[in-house]
Amino acid sequence: MREVINRLERWESSLINKSTAIYFRDVYDHTIQVIDSVETFRDMLSGMLDIYLSSVSNRMNEVMKVLTIIATIFIPLTLVAGIYGMNFRFMPELEMSVGYPIVLLIMLCIGVVMVLYFRKKRWL
Repeated sequence: MREVINRLERWESSLINKSTAIYFRDVYDHTIQVIDSVETFRDMLSGMLDIYLSSVSNRMNEVMKVLTIIATIFIPLTLVAGIYGMNFRFMPELEMSVGYPIVLLIMLCIGVVMVLYFRKKRWL
């Protein structure tokens, strides 16, 4: 539209009076102002979209961090539970009367040590 109005303003024709050329110049100026406003709004909208996506990404990173810490704590516990959940006949701990509580205590110690480590690193 800017180019069309610019051509009408500069075009020498008997159909356009000299007095209307002033109005074409005014319309051309208004068109430039509108285009500048639209570009400003587009830049502002793009900036707001970037801020929104950044905040969503930060929130997702926090959730992923928490899930990773929880998984890191439970993976060794799952390994110990998986090993002692197998049905072997010749595990020395099976003959002990305190074998089950000792394994539970070891699993509890692993979990507590990992939580304390994560708190020391300020990850939790």
